[in-house]
Amino acid sequence: MDTTAYTFRTARPDDDAAIDAIDGSFTTRTVFEVEAREDGFALREVTVDPPLTKVFPDDDPGSDGGRDGDDEDGGDGRRVFVAVGPDREIAGYVAAAHVPWNRRLVVEDIEVAPAHRGRGVGRGLMGCAVAFARERGAGHLWLEVSNINAPAVRAYRRMGFALCGLDTTLYEGTASEGERALYMAMPCA
Repeated sequence: MDTTAYTFRTARPDDDAAIDAIDGSFTTRTVFEVEAREDGFALREVTVDPPLTKVFPDDDPGSDGGRDGDDEDGGDGRRVFVAVGPDREIAGYVAAAHVPWNRRLVVEDIEVAPAHRGRGVGRGLMGCAVAFARERGAGHLWLEVSNINAPAVRAYRRMGFALCGLDTTLYEGTASEGERALYMAMPCA
């Protein structure tokens, strides 16, 4: 996967509109069924027919996804990185926050525009998050993903993330009701 056509940098305030315009929806032919057990849980990838398309609702009005004032990290341990494509448009972004008490870097959001998927942009953005984690002395990266987002789960596994937890109630009362939150972590050597 050649990411040489892309440049990766810290987001600037003038990137906000382009970041907000990224289509984070996805279509998948498989999802992960979650079986909660008394002593843990198991995942089983199953085919869905017809394919499932997920469109994420817009953030609350006035929300900027945590990018407010993020020219670097605003002193609050948060940073947003963007991938700029050969057309000089924003191809994707990752938002991350450092949590000092447990030396964790939380990947709050990562999205790649559909036209740029499958080109290593997500891996490049995650590389920016890893560099930020190392800069902050984080021991690991951590993220949450829905069980229906099988393409993301597979991508995170290829990047070195492993399942570390489950929440069967996180999405109750939301547009994602019925989905299960999977937590994944990756050590930051």
